[in-house]
Amino acid sequence: MSDRDAAFAEYFAARSDAMRGTAYLLCGDWHRAEDLVQATFTKLYVAWKRINRHEALDAYTRQTLVRTFVSELRRGWFRKERVSDSTPETASVGRGSAEDRLVLLAALAEVPPRQRAVLVLRYWEDLSVEETARALNCSQGTVKSQAARGLQTLRGLITPQQGEKVR
Repeated sequence: MSDRDAAFAEYFAARSDAMRGTAYLLCGDWHRAEDLVQATFTKLYVAWKRINRHEALDAYTRQTLVRTFVSELRRGWFRKERVSDSTPETASVGRGSAEDRLVLLAALAEVPPRQRAVLVLRYWEDLSVEETARALNCSQGTVKSQAARGLQTLRGLITPQQGEKVR
């Protein structure tokens, strides 16, 4: 195995799970998330010689993931049908009960894709407004307005019976 391949394999092993989680939050489907991660890392591998010394490799990878997600949406790459209504098993992340997280994930899947991308990058990945704007190739004002709309949509989708209101 060449040094290039070894470096890429090491990076893939270290970051693929985190990217899969982000991809799932973007698209709401584990199979699509896996496809998005695979497409993202394929693009990275092709450009690896040029980017592997990139100062912000994780940011570059995240940006590639989000752009791949948005591109696939534009092409009608997926069908919106769900094969199963069951919720996949996921590791507990963050605070709150598992039931609250499931309610939030279900509501997040109903948020329009652009707003969902902003919410995932801003609040899950904890990126700044500037970093989110750069990842989505849009203005900071667009990030702020999409975040506000996305949070408003989430608030409308989550009723008090389903869990605590989104703040």
